[in-house]
Amino acid sequence: MPTLLVSGPYRFYFYSHETSEPPHVHVDRDMCSVKFWLEPVTLAKNIGFSAIELNKIYRIIVNNRESFLEEWNEYFS
Repeated sequence: MPTLLVSGPYRFYFYSHETSEPPHVHVDRDMCSVKFWLEPVTLAKNIGFSAIELNKIYRIIVNNRESFLEEWNEYFS
């Protein structure tokens, strides 16, 4: 489960066994979890995050999308 980024209370990561899915990132904080696709950046699944936090997380992902994709492709190639 490689961690890509820790920003404030949020941990951005992907699971090493999810090779059959398109590039995406998971984000956790406490008991909340969300999954965003990276191409394009869109919400896939949300458990517990408010709309305000989802917007914050979305902006962080958009700002780091290229490095997340590079790490995804490097890891799974």
